[in-house]
Amino acid sequence: MNVVRKSAFDRILQEMMQIRYRLDDIEAALSGWNPRPLEISESELFSLPDHLRKTYLTVMSKGECNATEVSNLTGRCRAMESNYLNQLARMGWLTKRRHSKTLRFSLVYKEVTKERLQPMRAH
Repeated sequence: MNVVRKSAFDRILQEMMQIRYRLDDIEAALSGWNPRPLEISESELFSLPDHLRKTYLTVMSKGECNATEVSNLTGRCRAMESNYLNQLARMGWLTKRRHSKTLRFSLVYKEVTKERLQPMRAH
């Protein structure tokens, strides 16, 4: 009985080691990736309504943040900032990604072409 458990344990340990090696490879590949934010002119920035511009500039100053962090800096409630952040993401001004249970928002990077953003900003 112990031999079976030991062999099952060994297989699980081997699989976990393989996963760890793959994660190390992925981390190494991504560690050198440092995208630059998309350059946005003042006229484009002023095309945003004041309430969205304030949220966008807050994210720009922080780099990446969630709605709670933005609301702490702007003084507005978290639900309102969450709404504004999602509006900016739908318009193509920000990107969002899930980190655990929270959504993290950041600027759109140069890898996203301006041609793709133009139709989104027309809304």
